[in-house]
Amino acid sequence: MALSQFSYGAVAAYRMRGEQLPVAGGFDAAGHLTQDPAAIEASKRPLPIGYWKGSGLALMLDMVATMQSGGCATFEIPTDSERETKLSQIFIAINAQSSEQSDTSTSVADQIIDHLQSQAALSGEQVRYPGEHTLQTRKEDLEKGIPVEPTIWREVHALT
Repeated sequence: MALSQFSYGAVAAYRMRGEQLPVAGGFDAAGHLTQDPAAIEASKRPLPIGYWKGSGLALMLDMVATMQSGGCATFEIPTDSERETKLSQIFIAINAQSSEQSDTSTSVADQIIDHLQSQAALSGEQVRYPGEHTLQTRKEDLEKGIPVEPTIWREVHALT
């Protein structure tokens, strides 16, 4: 995942389509926030991760910490007490399959996603978990073919 709000590939795709980014994605040469993809490419100053990507990263860190430590997920931390117990602390975890928690990891991840989506539904918002859009896109690409920017497709055909 790009650690900028928009990957350089996404910025280039917006530029090639002649579209502005949906939200500010970086700075222009004068240092002003902009939604102009060409200005961001020229300045090479994208915004750091935030908005939906920041919340997605926070969700993933919550899952990793919960699964690897066996502590509480964020939504399980009691709010009616001044004493916090069984908190999950983040630490580097490699090879989750070797963990004693590996059998419950899928269940924990599903519970966290279910809670996220149920809370979003209560507020009337639509929320996606990290990778959900990618899974949907992959399914659509398998059914309909992979979309390619027309400019790039013409360049590929020109090579043959």
